[in-house]
Amino acid sequence: MSVLSAAYDATDVYLVLGDSSDQTLVADMFNPIFAGSGVDALLLPVPVPEEPASLGNFVRTAMLAKNIKGFWVSHARQSAALHGLDHCSKLARMAGAVNAIRRNADGKLEGALFDGVGFIASLIYFGISYADKRVLILGGGGAAASIAASLARPEDAVCAAEIAIYDDTSGPALAAAQRIASATGTPVHVVGSNDPAGFDLVVNASSLGQLPADPLPCDVSRMEAHACVLDTVMQNQPTALLRASRARGLQAQPGFEMRVQQAHLYLDFFGFTNAAGMLRRDASALRQQIYPQALQHEIHPQLPSDSQFSPFTFSSLS
Repeated sequence: MSVLSAAYDATDVYLVLGDSSDQTLVADMFNPIFAGSGVDALLLPVPVPEEPASLGNFVRTAMLAKNIKGFWVSHARQSAALHGLDHCSKLARMAGAVNAIRRNADGKLEGALFDGVGFIASLIYFGISYADKRVLILGGGGAAASIAASLARPEDAVCAAEIAIYDDTSGPALAAAQRIASATGTPVHVVGSNDPAGFDLVVNASSLGQLPADPLPCDVSRMEAHACVLDTVMQNQPTALLRASRARGLQAQPGFEMRVQQAHLYLDFFGFTNAAGMLRRDASALRQQIYPQALQHEIHPQLPSDSQFSPFTFSSLS
């Protein structure tokens, strides 16, 4: 069956907003989950403008179609997608970004943000501590703000000691840092240097590394001997940053697990509770699907409980 035929047959259609290969990856992740759990839905990538007013107009116009029920939002559109929504989660307001939008029964548009929660869960999966650690986040977009907000928000009295965001553009990182610091009490600030010296955890939430010719997002030789690295770039893995960090003997992990750990939150948000439960119980098929061949051997064995999966549900994040 062609994609177009499937779209006509599907009861619900969801769109991935963006303009990159990241959209295709998201669709490739969730369409098999829909099919495997009996959900009559289809997720399709759609290139849309980044300008907030244009993006907001597209979202509201698309929602006039009765079978379009919501949107997944790619990293480059997360901040812009916040504008024009009727409601959003506390975490989304704090970060100033959303990566999921749905239409509620009253017709209102609601947004939520799961990147940071998936990030925290991936740290737990890898055995990387962030409690009372100094964290450097490279990048100033929606994904960086989401990660910063989740690291700063005390959960069971656990949060980072300090979060520095390096943004080499005139983006919204400063405003996000101020909102997060004010809401959580955790020191969060924007820095003018990407020097990783003195930090316990270094996170690449920028686009550097997507292309083989990209420069490293920071000087790996300046990292502390105990530092851990997580690279959220999905393309070209293992990236040059991961390879260089591992060559120094540092624990360095790709961002695929971050995607796995938030997948059930999307499903919960859009009302697919059975599919979300299935994924929480066993995500091994999803890991095998999205981890590249070069990293397949790094997948942890699935435990017979949810102990290797995000403990959060959407209701706990609202």
